[in-house]
Amino acid sequence: MKVAIFFGSKSDAETMKKSADVLREFGVDFKAYIISAHRAGALLTKTVKQVEDDGCEVIIAGAGLAAALPGVIASETVLPVIGVPLECINPGKSNGLAGIDSLLSIVQMPPQIPVATVGIGNAKNAAYLAIQILSIKYPELKQKLVDFRKKLAADVEKNGGLGVEL
Repeated sequence: MKVAIFFGSKSDAETMKKSADVLREFGVDFKAYIISAHRAGALLTKTVKQVEDDGCEVIIAGAGLAAALPGVIASETVLPVIGVPLECINPGKSNGLAGIDSLLSIVQMPPQIPVATVGIGNAKNAAYLAIQILSIKYPELKQKLVDFRKKLAADVEKNGGLGVEL
């Protein structure tokens, strides 16, 4: 396992699956865990230590509302942690902040305990960032990322790019 994906609630699974899809596309091994930082702190600590022992190299953590999960994980490990701020997506339970509260909670970590943070709900970018981090160590992964970026650029050029008529 190279990446561990954590999120605090089953309701976050649909968004966090986007990280898993990207990691699968690049052939990166991962495991996913649903553990609330507030409801099961001891289990979270134990699991973070276990994923380290299992060879995890990067952690992606999605969290909504108070969004403590990425920060708590970062306080338990020196592995890179990428936070995904999530909207409250339970029907009828939105707090009206559309994930801004989660974004601010994750991005405003105290000094010395950083958490990289992507856009609200952008679990795909969390996976791409994890792949970039891993590509420092794994040349084959770096090549896949280079090829992916070349294809992105070619698709833009093919589909309009320059000289588009309005």
